[in-house]
Amino acid sequence: MQITLTPEIETVLTQQALKAGKTPEQLALDLLDQRLIELQTSQPESQATLLDFLAGHIGVVDSRESILGGAQISEDTGKRFAALMVKKRQEGRL
Repeated sequence: MQITLTPEIETVLTQQALKAGKTPEQLALDLLDQRLIELQTSQPESQATLLDFLAGHIGVVDSRESILGGAQISEDTGKRFAALMVKKRQEGRL
């Protein structure tokens, strides 16, 4: 395998290799080895989702079980919010 480096990366790699007393190739291999091992050990074994994590704590409530016809709390939310804001302003709480 051959990897083509940008001139900037090649310059930095050569400078750092000299400081470390290694060849640029040795330093590049060492850095790749360290980074790839970090990636391999830091990856979770399973790709669990937030849903998996919260599975026992979330759900759906059907308001029709308690209120005839359902509470319809998702209806006209913008209008209800605006009305609440007007009420708060009139009460001096906004």
